[in-house]
Amino acid sequence: MVDIKPASSNATLPPLGTGAHRRRLGVLALVATFGGLLFGYDTGVINGALLPMKNELGLTNLTEGVVTSSLLFGAAIGAMLGGRIADGWGRRKTIIALAVVFFVGTLTCVFAPAFGVIVVGRVLLGLAVGGASTVVPVFLAELAPFEIRGSLSGRNELMIVIGQLAAYVVNVVIAALWGEGHGVWRVMLAVCALPAIALFVGMLRMPESPRWLASKGRTDEALAVLGQIRTRERAVAELQDIERTNDLEAKLQQQSGWRTLLGNKWLIRIVLIGAGIGVAQQLTGINSIMYYGQSVLIQSGFEQSAALIASIAPGVIAVVGGVIAIMNMERINRRTTLILGYSLTTLCHFLIGIASVTLPLGNPARPWVILFLVVAFVGSMQTFLNIATWVILSEIFPTQIRALGMGIAVFCLWIANAFLGLYFPTIVAATGITGTFFGFGIVGLLALFFIWKFVPESRGRTLEEVEEGVTTGNIFTVPAKQAARR
Repeated sequence: MVDIKPASSNATLPPLGTGAHRRRLGVLALVATFGGLLFGYDTGVINGALLPMKNELGLTNLTEGVVTSSLLFGAAIGAMLGGRIADGWGRRKTIIALAVVFFVGTLTCVFAPAFGVIVVGRVLLGLAVGGASTVVPVFLAELAPFEIRGSLSGRNELMIVIGQLAAYVVNVVIAALWGEGHGVWRVMLAVCALPAIALFVGMLRMPESPRWLASKGRTDEALAVLGQIRTRERAVAELQDIERTNDLEAKLQQQSGWRTLLGNKWLIRIVLIGAGIGVAQQLTGINSIMYYGQSVLIQSGFEQSAALIASIAPGVIAVVGGVIAIMNMERINRRTTLILGYSLTTLCHFLIGIASVTLPLGNPARPWVILFLVVAFVGSMQTFLNIATWVILSEIFPTQIRALGMGIAVFCLWIANAFLGLYFPTIVAATGITGTFFGFGIVGLLALFFIWKFVPESRGRTLEEVEEGVTTGNIFTVPAKQAARR
C-alpha cells in the first residue's frame, strides 16, 4: 500500500490575489484562444461559402457533404494526434505547430482548382482544428487556478463562437462587395490566414504549461512559469500539490499513456464518460446549424440572400450566451448547467419540429418562427452546454492521461460531428425540417439521462483533487453537492 499524503485541500492554498500575475494570466489565455478563434472561423465560414462553392465546382448533395465533413473527419484524427503529441512535445510547441497547419490548410483551400484539392485543404484544416480543440483547453486548464478555472477555460469556447460569428459577418460583407460571382468563396476562406499568423507569433512568446513541465521532472521551470501567473507563495504551494500528486501517480503505476489508462478501471470509466459528453453535445445538431444554417433557413422559407443575413442572428446570440456562460461558470455546478442545457435544447428541437408541421411552406410566419426557435436553440447551447462541455472535459482527466483522455473524448466528438456534417443535407432532403429536429429531440432525452446518471461534478476542486478522485473512484461516489461545496 502506497503511503503518501493527498494533495492539500484548496482551502489551504494561499489566496490568488491580484496584480501583474493576473494580467499575465489573461494575456496567456488570450493568445492561446486564437486557436479557438481559428476553430470557429474555419467551421463557420463554410455556412456562407458553401453555396457559391457548390455552384462554381458543380457539387452534388453528397460532395457538398464531403467538403463539409472532410474537415470534421480530419478534426477527429487531429484530436487524437494532438493529444499524443502534446503529451510528448508539450502544449506550447504543439499549438505553434497547429498554427502552421492552419496556415497551410487555408492556402490549399484558397488556391484549390478542383473538388479533390478542396478536400485535401479541408482535411489539413481539420487536423489543426481537432488538435486545437484538444490541446488549447488542456493548456488553459493547466494554467488556471481552481477559483477561476471554469471561466478561464471557457474563454476558448467563447472565442470559437466569436470566430463563427466573425465568419458569418465576413461572409455577408464579402458577398455584398463581390456578389455571388466567381471565386467569392475563396476570399471568404482566405481571411482565416490572419488569426493563424497571430497564433503562431503569439505562442512563440508564451511559456509551457507548468503541470506538463512538472510531470517531466522539470520542476524549476514549472515554478518559474507559476511565478509569472501566481503570487510567489501561491506558486510554491501549488507546485507542492502538483509534485505530491505526480509522486502518487508514479508509485501507483509505472506506465504512462495507454498502459496507464487500460490498467485502471476508473480511468477507463472517466474516458468513456468524457467521450459520451462529447458525442452528446454534437448530437444536439448544433454544428449542423452552424454549417448548414443558411440551408435550413432557406428550407424554412427565406430567400437565399435573406437567409445569409439571417444566419448572423444565431451567431450573435451564441456570443451573448457564451459571455453569460463564462459569468456563471464559477456560480453553477457543471452537472446542473448541463442538465439545464439539454432540457432547453431538447424543448427547442421539438418546438421547431412542431412549427414546421403546423406552419406549412408559404405561411409568412413560418420562416420567422423557425428563425426565432433556431436562435433560442443556439442561445441555450451556448449559455448552458458548449462552454460547460469543454470546461468539464479539460478538468476530469488526470495529468498522466490528460491530453490522451481529452484526445479520445474529442475524437469521438468529432466523429459524431463528421457523420452529421456528411449526411445532414441528405437527411434534411429526405425527412425535411420536421423529421430532422424531432430526431434531435429524441437524442436530447437520451443525453439528459446520461448526464444525470453518469457525469461527476468537478467545480470547486483543484485539478489535483479531481485527479485523486478519478484515479481512486471517489469522484463517482461522493455526492455532487458535497464534491462542489466551496
